[in-house]
Amino acid sequence: MDRSKDDAPGGSITAAGTPGADFLQLDVRDAPRGGLADWLAGRLRDAIADGRLPVGARLPATRTLAADLRVSRGVVTEAYRRLVDDGHVAGRGRAGTVVVAAPLTAAPPSASPSASPSVSVTARPAAPASLRDARPDRGPGNRNPADGARPPEPGERPAPAALFHGEPARNVFDTLRAAPARVDLSPGLPDLTAFPRTAWLRAERAVLTTLPASGLGYGDPRGAPELRTAVAAWLARNRGVRADPADIVITTGTAQVIGLLARVLHDAGTGTVAIEDPGSLGTRQHLDYWGTAHPPVPVDADGIRVDRLRASGAPAVLLTPAHQFPTGAVLSGPRRRALMDWARDGGLIIEDDYDAEHRYDRPPVPALRSMLADRVFYAGSVSKLLAPALRTGWLLPPPAHRDAVVDAKRCSDLGGAVLPQLVLARLMESGELERQLRFLRRRHRARRDAMIRAIAEHLPSATVHGAAAGLHLTVTFADGDTGEQGGDAVDRAVAAAALERGVKTHPLSWHCRLPHPPGLVLGYAAGTPARIADGVATIGRAARALGLP
Repeated sequence: MDRSKDDAPGGSITAAGTPGADFLQLDVRDAPRGGLADWLAGRLRDAIADGRLPVGARLPATRTLAADLRVSRGVVTEAYRRLVDDGHVAGRGRAGTVVVAAPLTAAPPSASPSASPSVSVTARPAAPASLRDARPDRGPGNRNPADGARPPEPGERPAPAALFHGEPARNVFDTLRAAPARVDLSPGLPDLTAFPRTAWLRAERAVLTTLPASGLGYGDPRGAPELRTAVAAWLARNRGVRADPADIVITTGTAQVIGLLARVLHDAGTGTVAIEDPGSLGTRQHLDYWGTAHPPVPVDADGIRVDRLRASGAPAVLLTPAHQFPTGAVLSGPRRRALMDWARDGGLIIEDDYDAEHRYDRPPVPALRSMLADRVFYAGSVSKLLAPALRTGWLLPPPAHRDAVVDAKRCSDLGGAVLPQLVLARLMESGELERQLRFLRRRHRARRDAMIRAIAEHLPSATVHGAAAGLHLTVTFADGDTGEQGGDAVDRAVAAAALERGVKTHPLSWHCRLPHPPGLVLGYAAGTPARIADGVATIGRAARALGLP
């Protein structure tokens, strides 16, 4: 059974996808009949007026925007012409169409992006034990039996049965990555062969050519002003989030965000952060390491159960609303409104905008941060868009928590590496990152479709979830499909048998604490269609050998 068609409007997945653009979250379904050009020109004027498109911002190419919206190119050309006539934008030849009108609304007051915030340094409150050691009592959901587990030795091949036996150790992902295999279907792995090396080298040469010697010193703990400015523009264009660059903190990915917020919230008296279930095992391990309690809240087809979140009594929640990991659910409109009500009642939201840009068959969904800035910590990164090796992400905290986050960041690393931040900023400003995203979407759609076909052939009784977006699929087995293993052990047995045959994947039970059907989480972004088909066929043989249909 392929439930992936439930994720796409109209009940089917099409090569053309669903009309909608990440740029300004444009959706042609909002346009009046016969007035597409008027509607588009109006939306662009609004974005220029409120600062989402500042002076110097480049509009998408007419052909690109028309393809995203699935309208004729003439509609976009006419809208741009009207903005040129109004004096809002100007054509700059090969540089494209650029905003030349200043916003009508003043930017919110804040410190200059290049100035370090004034943060008083005070003694941290004493605790009975260090935060790292002051962990809550571990019940079955929090237990981690391998706190001191050693990393794998170079060349060491773990025994698959041992890797998937019992609760996963903290170094389980390191161990799985080190295991040799001919096909890697691990989730969260982007196509590293697609990294834009030429564009990166070109941007790096340009940065080094113009960078003064003083630019090689210690940087602002919030990150390079150039990257914070570029990220602010990126979020305004693609995620509907308005942010002053001074309020953005550049991090070494979402993992550092979790550590920073665990400390900041702990110092503010919040030692509990609810998490989604199913939800990321890695997130759970990070929170456990920092001594933060993390009660599970169930997720269904509409996203997190807000009623169960209220019942948990947790003062904060960490969630992935744009593309829930691992189910792929999108937080529905009614759930978003219920979550906003919960936050207005005092709750704090940590929004991991996971895989928001990787969508194929559904329109874009707005970030929660765009709806309630005072209660949402917003986090993103380029790990899945470019490469995890860059270790570059960002955090936009609520204003009341900004200084505490910057102080924690300062004492954590004195600021991240500046040179790659400057290179990334140049890629963002040049439009290279949008071009990379369009390229990846075409490639990922073909690989996703190859995986769906292979699952239908080799795992015919499995149900597919989350096909409309992301870099992975989740499959679940029917309640009766427990083969000779039975219960929760079945997906770990299948994963172990697949690894014995040279294929890596994650058992869904790794990412669950609440009762849930067994299944697998299968990444497709890093493999060719042929390799994906080979890997799924191997998993199918492993499943049948264990008695699954």
